[in-house]
Amino acid sequence: MSESGHSQPGMYGQGRRRRRRRDREPGPPGQNLSGPSRDRDFGPRERRDGSEEPPGPLLQKTPIILAKPPGDRSKPNAPVGGTPLEKPIMLMKPREEGGKSAAASDAAPPASGPGVAKLEREGQRPTQPVYQIQNRGMGSAASAGAVDPVIGQTKLLPPEKMKHSIKLVDEQMNWCDSAMEYLRDQTDMLVVGVIGLQGTGKSTIMSFLSANTPEEDQRSYVFRAQTQEIKERGGNQSSGIDFYITQERVIFLDTQPILSPSILDHLINNDRKLPPEYNLPHTYVEMQSLQIAAFLFTVCHVVIVVQDWFTDINLYRFLQTAEMLKPSTPSASHDSTGSSGPDDGSEYYPHIIFLQNKARREEFCPRNLKNMHMVVEKLMVHSHLKYKGTLSMLDCNIFPGLERDYLGTEVNLFLLPLLENDGDEALTRAGSGSTPLFSLLPGYRGHPSFSALVSKLRSQVLAMSRNQLSHTILTEKNWFHYAARIWDGVKKSSALSEYSRLLS
Repeated sequence: MSESGHSQPGMYGQGRRRRRRRDREPGPPGQNLSGPSRDRDFGPRERRDGSEEPPGPLLQKTPIILAKPPGDRSKPNAPVGGTPLEKPIMLMKPREEGGKSAAASDAAPPASGPGVAKLEREGQRPTQPVYQIQNRGMGSAASAGAVDPVIGQTKLLPPEKMKHSIKLVDEQMNWCDSAMEYLRDQTDMLVVGVIGLQGTGKSTIMSFLSANTPEEDQRSYVFRAQTQEIKERGGNQSSGIDFYITQERVIFLDTQPILSPSILDHLINNDRKLPPEYNLPHTYVEMQSLQIAAFLFTVCHVVIVVQDWFTDINLYRFLQTAEMLKPSTPSASHDSTGSSGPDDGSEYYPHIIFLQNKARREEFCPRNLKNMHMVVEKLMVHSHLKYKGTLSMLDCNIFPGLERDYLGTEVNLFLLPLLENDGDEALTRAGSGSTPLFSLLPGYRGHPSFSALVSKLRSQVLAMSRNQLSHTILTEKNWFHYAARIWDGVKKSSALSEYSRLLS
């Protein structure tokens, strides 16, 4: 290179470049391979200003890339030497000369701009996978609102909450399949049923145990209670069997009143046609009640017997008859073991709770409570139902100071006082100005409040053991099919038919 900075002719021509490429050989490190004499030792060069370069490793200069002017960039490049340019490789896109790929045929045309070239260089980022959750009959639970708009994934939803009860058995004693959509394939469940005479408060108690509180409006209960109009004309609210399942997977079964006079009156006055195997209406009503009770004794973990006065001896006779007519528990083998079914050791019997509703203050007296336990013990002494040892009022601290052995053999008996609105009574006492200051305090009741006792009852019911209902472990859906088969067997039971002929 000359002093003016221009290259001399012939120094970097094609012959010079060809000769340098042929004579190039690897040399020792630190040797200058770009100069014309490779066998000479390296020495410092003189700069243009006359100073020498400092000894040390050479620093490479930043390469200069020549680009076309912006106006000529959009024009196609002319082939050099007659060789066409290769098609540029685009990341994440197939190299096809014929046209677009099949995967990109349905896509929209790409937008032009500087961001497109960047995406083509870096490649398309993979999208997050979308996991679809099967809609197992949950209705509107798996709606479009369950999809996260940011990542496009379906969220795991909690079990759908029922707003009210539905029919498991209708008024004509026919099985209904509407409850199947609320059940799941899991085994951790508890089934609680209730039976009782008319007007004892079965639906109200089941609503408090399942989803409602005493402070809520009666119209919002999951099991509809008797209205004032129905009470005045002596009618019944529930008919058949009502079904409700909580998000804790507890199934509650509310039933029509047993031995109901209103159902008998409806059969007589409306001239309803009875099934051919029943001749008298009262026989048909009693057989309906026995079918429901025997059904609950087979498919429930806990059966609550509600009564509003202590006690009706006919109720205990009815329970013994229903226990006698209870279907046998299916065995693991299909071999017949006789007309009576398998042995008593393999028979299933549920927990039974005697709930004294609308109890008076005198019944909370420890002496009266002890007498009530003795009566129930003597009436149920020959029963196979689990009527003792699984529920205790003494463990709830309702009677502080009483020892555990005070009641002797404690049966599953629980007392609930009359449901009353304490707030209204307090306002009534506060409104009278002639009474002393102590009248503003709540009066002596002799027992805890209704809400506190319902909470203690609910805790003990939900904590009861969940024994195996059949020879195999049942899921919720399996339980539904098992209950349907038991109900069909109860309706066609030869023992019930024989008993009805005896009554006729």
